[in-house]
Amino acid sequence: MGKIIVNLDVEMAKRKISLGELSERVGLTQANLSILKTGKAKAIRFTTLEAICRELDCQPGDILEFRDE
Repeated sequence: MGKIIVNLDVEMAKRKISLGELSERVGLTQANLSILKTGKAKAIRFTTLEAICRELDCQPGDILEFRDE
């Protein structure tokens, strides 16, 4: 069975952007963004993914990764 890995923290670190700054830019609370960042989220809206990708100048595949375990 596979697993989706969230690499949001890696992309944020590359761009030296804080959780607070990103949450302001994409219009999410820090709590919700933290749930996503730690991989505890069960789902993500495409609009949220689009906003994150726009602000981090990255592709969805840079943030989400599938690993077959």
